[in-house]
Amino acid sequence: MSIPHKKVAILSPVAWRTPPRQYGAWETVASNITEGLVSRGWDVTLFASGDSVTRARLHAVVDHGYEEDRAIDPKVAEYLHISEVFEHAAEFDLIHSHYDFMALTYSRLVKTPVLTTIHGFSSPKILPVYRKYSDGYFVSISNSDRLPGLNYVATVYNGIDLSLYPFQERGGDDLIFLGRIHPDKGVHLAIEVARLSGRHLIIAGIIQDQAYFDEQVKPYLDGVNIRFIGPVDVAGKNQLFARAHALLHLNTIPERFGLVLAEANAAGVPVIAMDLGSCREVIQNGVTGFLAGNAGESARLLEQVPRIDRRACRRRVQECFSMGTMVRQYEQVYLKVLEMEAKKNA
Repeated sequence: MSIPHKKVAILSPVAWRTPPRQYGAWETVASNITEGLVSRGWDVTLFASGDSVTRARLHAVVDHGYEEDRAIDPKVAEYLHISEVFEHAAEFDLIHSHYDFMALTYSRLVKTPVLTTIHGFSSPKILPVYRKYSDGYFVSISNSDRLPGLNYVATVYNGIDLSLYPFQERGGDDLIFLGRIHPDKGVHLAIEVARLSGRHLIIAGIIQDQAYFDEQVKPYLDGVNIRFIGPVDVAGKNQLFARAHALLHLNTIPERFGLVLAEANAAGVPVIAMDLGSCREVIQNGVTGFLAGNAGESARLLEQVPRIDRRACRRRVQECFSMGTMVRQYEQVYLKVLEMEAKKNA
């Protein structure tokens, strides 16, 4: 269904490089959409940091992600970056924004339609912006993470590049946690599960809340039973997946999507996730992992992990959360938006 004469601008965040070297879920998704569209013949320009890697045209006004270069002022970088795509809006048939609420404030200043993928509502304080621009075009990344009243075109699940996560026929005995070190992600609950089950736990991720790390994570790190190894790249994730009995994802707030759930399942690793938000959409309970209500239940469910078919985990990702599936669904969304715009302007 490629439409090479249609020009699309993908607005990626500039906190990290696109795709990110380690952490950066939004940049990962923006990259996967961009590369998938290019492979299917679309004319795509990626607005991202100057060190980004893409087969599309790269348009950059910020050399590096502000999280990777602390000499950069985040707000200056963000607004130079966001304004740039809208100053070039007339060159495109569609702008696909992955820049949260901020880019919406420019959307009525241009004639080019703007499609916003909402990667999560970080705070109730940002909702007035979404409500003001509720008549725009929106995509949710799960059915559970929607704001009533917005003009949703579709739900499109995030997709991963399966070639990056080779299937692991057999796992190991360790529990792993991959994600932000933040109360929302429930690292303290993963530690509790490890202690209840007597299994080793390896924690990997960026520290986003230092006080939380110091108070609820660091005291339990002994370098043997519970270890913290910091952020990891794709190769590092695969090393963890190869030794994993299960991935623990015990989020304390409703999950928006949970990219790491799909990554782990792609490698054949079963997931034990808290039954909040999108987890029941990504994890098929009893088939690709288990949904739990607390740490105690999670520890008990570890005994059932061996009955999970690791190949079924990967098959589900191939069917529902692959880059190809995501890109084909976005093609449908783009066509729908362009058709609605054509009728509006007829």
